[in-house]
Amino acid sequence: MSLQSSLVPPVTELRAYAPTADLAVSPLSSRRERAHPQAGTAPDNLRTEPGPVRFIIIALAITFLSVFVVLPLVVVFASAFSKGIGAYVAALAEPEAMAAIRLTLLVAAISVSLNLVFGVIAAWAIAKFDFAGKTFLITLIDLPFSVSPVISGLVFVLLFGAQGYFGTWLQAHDIHILFAVPGIALATIFVTFPFVARALIPLMQEQGTQEEEAAISLGASGLQTFFRVTLPNIKWGLLYGVLLCNARAMGEFGAVSVVSGHIRGETNTMPLLVEILYNEYQFVASFAIASLLAMLALITLVVKTVLERRLDEGQEPKD
Repeated sequence: MSLQSSLVPPVTELRAYAPTADLAVSPLSSRRERAHPQAGTAPDNLRTEPGPVRFIIIALAITFLSVFVVLPLVVVFASAFSKGIGAYVAALAEPEAMAAIRLTLLVAAISVSLNLVFGVIAAWAIAKFDFAGKTFLITLIDLPFSVSPVISGLVFVLLFGAQGYFGTWLQAHDIHILFAVPGIALATIFVTFPFVARALIPLMQEQGTQEEEAAISLGASGLQTFFRVTLPNIKWGLLYGVLLCNARAMGEFGAVSVVSGHIRGETNTMPLLVEILYNEYQFVASFAIASLLAMLALITLVVKTVLERRLDEGQEPKD
């Protein structure tokens, strides 16, 4: 007998000692069962809290939202229609209310348009280029989030007021900034300019520069690259930022209150008119204007939810 045959046992002996298929699998399956005794019910394992605890948490969340969100909205609409639809429509048809609505829409259109241009340029520069002062620029964009709107309005008073830095020159040239549409627009632009830029910066950073570089290498100009490559990729983020910017512009109170002068029929926006009418005990008219702002908030919430879903899914909405 050779040395190899003495070291290797016969095939029949190997077969005799070889475990069956069931035995070969059972140790692994038994280990899996011991490690994950309920592997087939993974969603149940994620909810480790007992049922009563989950019920209490959900009930607290619903109660909080009902008291601080749903109930105020119900009170606004109930008070607006407390004397019927006729009184509601009559309150909105008042010349002072119509002037406030027109001014609010005008200021929102100006601020959103300018912030749209600024936000796209700022996001493009921050996401696509490296330059000195990039961190400082991001800090400046976030500045309105940390500064009180009242303080920002006061800054414009110090700049353009009668005793401000430019007040004498403005009066000499008969240019009106404060207590006029330009001052209201400037204050609104200041408090709303982070929204578009902040919505686009992370989106453009995630996309990188490969597609733009490929388009430029194929001979596309800068504008062609933006409108045909960059803009289609950021359109939902851009709409998201514009939506938030518009909602904040139409509902801004603090900064506008400082620079408007509260001239009735001229410089009162919708939020300012709500306060004035309420202080004059014109509750139906006050809540009628407030209901328009509330409806804007609800529409903004619905559209915001849809846009967030589109951004998460990365797909276009169906027609």
